[in-house]
Amino acid sequence: MNSMDLGRTLRELREADGKEAKAVARSAAMSPSKLSKIENGRLAPSVIDVERILSALDMPAEVKARLTEAARMVATEVTAWRIYRRTGLHKHQEEIRAIEARTSLLRVFQASCIPGLLQSPEYVRAVQQNSELTEDALEKMIGARMRRQEVLYDRQRTFHFLITESVLRWELIRPPMMAAQLDKLVTMSRMPNIAIGVVPQSAPKEDLPTCSFVMFDNRLVIVEIPHSEITTSDPRDVEQYMRKFDGFEHLALTGDVMRSMVESIRDGFLREQETS
Repeated sequence: MNSMDLGRTLRELREADGKEAKAVARSAAMSPSKLSKIENGRLAPSVIDVERILSALDMPAEVKARLTEAARMVATEVTAWRIYRRTGLHKHQEEIRAIEARTSLLRVFQASCIPGLLQSPEYVRAVQQNSELTEDALEKMIGARMRRQEVLYDRQRTFHFLITESVLRWELIRPPMMAAQLDKLVTMSRMPNIAIGVVPQSAPKEDLPTCSFVMFDNRLVIVEIPHSEITTSDPRDVEQYMRKFDGFEHLALTGDVMRSMVESIRDGFLREQETS
């Protein structure tokens, strides 16, 4: 069931119940225009939206269970990375760029690699080294990733990045390139609309870095796992990632303390280069 099927089902239930749209919208604590968009498939309803509409219609428990689960499936989308590679990773970068353009507060938690918006071209190339891209496709991907980074200079948008210390020490590219990548983090952390935190290995933790994820305001989360990308707009899922982000943010080093740590790791890469 897609959002159009779900909306049509909700409309049919309302009409069969003989209730006017305005009355249902009022009982469901939403505007009539929002209910109309949901019923006509122009707006994918959240699980909470569906629960409220069904409660307003006084539907039986089994109907509520079936349709709220359908809403949860509509709100969550899983796309394998191989599909993005087939259609063009650079096109997917442009899709993400469009989402970022509509975002006021972007939060990133990364336990795998440097966040994409902060990656150097050499680092992007290394991240994709095992993705079986052609050289042309790889160059397009790198170009698209660099264009995405332009959004960082929009002072009307705020960016919070959380990175685990292990990511900074993971030698994905040659030492001098890693040093340059860490220098970029330090430089970007001085911008007034960008906050970068590093979760130190030594800090006692109450949670696991189970995955990397990006939060677009409070409306959407994109989760990265090895074989696919998961997108969810279910408010309860979003809230779960919000709690995870807040928990790690509480542990993170920021400001000058963070910069001192990053510079120390950078200097280690430079010494490694000198002795190699």
